[in-house]
Amino acid sequence: MANGMFSTKGRYALRAMSDLAQHDGWVSLGDVSERQHISRKYLEQVIALMHRAGYVESLRGKGGGYRLTRKPEEYTLGQILRAAEGSLAPVACLDCTNDEICPIVETCPTVGMWRDLGKVTSAYLDSKTLADILRDDSDEPEGSEGSAE
Repeated sequence: MANGMFSTKGRYALRAMSDLAQHDGWVSLGDVSERQHISRKYLEQVIALMHRAGYVESLRGKGGGYRLTRKPEEYTLGQILRAAEGSLAPVACLDCTNDEICPIVETCPTVGMWRDLGKVTSAYLDSKTLADILRDDSDEPEGSEGSAE
């Protein structure tokens, strides 16, 4: 992940799930795409991951779209990111889904630090829910700009 710990897939999954949480009923991907400035094609891939994890359900046809399968407070950010990213490991050598095992992982002087960072990151993300993101957004004073990515 060249630009940080999480790919666009993970970041967009959080944005899409937040968008669905803010809107009652069935929400069209076209609307989410417009509001979140995410291409429809890429959003379809991200939502497919959320659907596979059982986090959203879909309804075809007029008036259809996607909606959450649970309340926002029942999704941790860690769950959503894992469904999108596959892993929250900060470095590839700690990712148990990674086929390439580092030849010095057993003797590497930095692996413990990376492992600890992964634990702290996971604990934080597992302590926050989708509802927390919605609260954070609504806590901003009127007219103030949100922080840039």
